[in-house]
Amino acid sequence: MRTLERFGFEWDGGLTRQQDRGEHYAAALRSLAARNLTFECSCSRLQLDDELRYPGTCRERAGDPGTKTATRVRVEPGHIFFTDRIQGTYRQDVSVAAGDLILRRRDRIVAYLLGVVADDAAQGVTHIVRGADLLDNTPRQIYLQRLLGYPQPTYAHVPVLTEPDDTKLAKSRRSVRVCANSPVPELLSVFSLLGLQPPRELDSAAVSELWAWAKAQWSIQRVPRRLNLRVTSSI
Repeated sequence: MRTLERFGFEWDGGLTRQQDRGEHYAAALRSLAARNLTFECSCSRLQLDDELRYPGTCRERAGDPGTKTATRVRVEPGHIFFTDRIQGTYRQDVSVAAGDLILRRRDRIVAYLLGVVADDAAQGVTHIVRGADLLDNTPRQIYLQRLLGYPQPTYAHVPVLTEPDDTKLAKSRRSVRVCANSPVPELLSVFSLLGLQPPRELDSAAVSELWAWAKAQWSIQRVPRRLNLRVTSSI
């Protein structure tokens, strides 16, 4: 949060932690279970390691006695369509791409899918802007939103910088970290990647001036669908 503040990001409201929202997630799970839309799955990651999608092993039978189980939602065949503001029309048959989805893990921690969908709805999120690496996850979230009766936000997936081998940037590898002590050059670089053309006089501007300029110039139509630039480091 301190780093976000150094870069001039602002947000409404206070800090909410998922660990404090257990009852909210439990209520969503109870709603789905009451309609027989969930089931308990005792399959381990090792058992499913060779599967490209969940094969439905525990769909119609109880999990193995004495074995920890995950909670999955039943996914029925059918395409999910949506129009991304940057990537265009996208569709996916979630049942083919992933199969029945995990909502609560075997350690009883709520999975990302349920957490993000329930939190967005509770906070009244209407527009979601995030990396294109999450594009294929969006139909799965929309599927769950519909089951829970939540409104569907508008999505925009920006292209992401990657390692030279096209994998995501990661602190555990050689990716260059952002420099919170020098936010202006970093912001100018990102603004350029998002289709803006910062003038040279902004090189010595304050962070607040940069944001004022960027907001005035902003157009989502300028954001490229793909990036050719790769971030590399000799570290």
